[in-house]
Amino acid sequence: MKVCKLHSLALAAGLLVSASAMAAGELNLYNWSDYIPQDLLKRFEKESGIKVNLDVFDSNESLLAKLKAGAKGYDVVVPSDYMVKIMIEEGLLEKIDASKMANFKLVEAPLNKPDFDPKREYSAPYMWGVTGFTYDASRVPGGKLDNSWKSFFTPPAALKGKVVALNDVAELYKAAAIYLKVDQCTEDPKQAKRIQDLLEAQKPMLAMYNSDGTIERMQAQEVIMHQQWNGAAYRTRQKLKSAVFVYPKEGIPFWNDNLVIPKGAKNRDNALKFINWMMEPKNIAEASNFTGYNNAIKGSTAFFKADLKADPAINPTAAMRALFVPSKTCSAKANSLRDRVWTKLKK
Repeated sequence: MKVCKLHSLALAAGLLVSASAMAAGELNLYNWSDYIPQDLLKRFEKESGIKVNLDVFDSNESLLAKLKAGAKGYDVVVPSDYMVKIMIEEGLLEKIDASKMANFKLVEAPLNKPDFDPKREYSAPYMWGVTGFTYDASRVPGGKLDNSWKSFFTPPAALKGKVVALNDVAELYKAAAIYLKVDQCTEDPKQAKRIQDLLEAQKPMLAMYNSDGTIERMQAQEVIMHQQWNGAAYRTRQKLKSAVFVYPKEGIPFWNDNLVIPKGAKNRDNALKFINWMMEPKNIAEASNFTGYNNAIKGSTAFFKADLKADPAINPTAAMRALFVPSKTCSAKANSLRDRVWTKLKK
């Protein structure tokens, strides 16, 4: 998933998990910022009698680091696809056998049997989305750009200083790999160098690398083009009608976020109730309506807001879905190459 700056400071300051929040009748949720509606949590509290305490994080890596450092007290956390596999391998997750939960029968393919947890022993699906880029059609030459990563990596000269890339090594590296037809998990230094050269050539065109405030930055017309998640693009268009989200013809990174229980969770039974509850169509649809992302639960679109349901960025056509490039869990050698590219780029 993906970070929205809105409300994150308030949530982080006011809703941190405390040591007293481990008693029976409570649930400690650790989620991305601005990624679940408070009204939904209140409804869960009312229907279940379980009090929810929310804490927030801003990246999969910070989530992993906190759990590996021994953080206790969380009952449900929300990692992305590749991070679920890493957390399983690190022994950080409880087995929950989500596939045996009452509502799991509603989970649609392919997220009923994902590569990172094919039997859904450790995880259940939350939101899914794609990472492309958005441009303001009212401010680009000719009013239209090609549906290609070329438009983002080598934008028109008129856009110099008005383009933003996400400050996220996984997202930017994978997009470049897709454009260059390079394996996102390449272990070949020559192929990694091709990605490095592309990103270095793009750098002078950028205003910044930033994953926060992507919606607000576009709506305020501070920039003309922004690498974005499709849910952020949907929310951008609510105020900037000329915003266009691109599904590049070369392919687009596909990701999904998941509900898991950390090893040693104090309120495991409450966590299991919450996860099953979130797989009910009405409940997960309320989360989708808030976040602007789709989900894997059959029947949930019946509860979508009309504009969300009609938005092809969120409900893509079959042709768009054919462009999805799922995340892969890369080897240590591949990750080392990727990190070296990123370190050099950010100097």
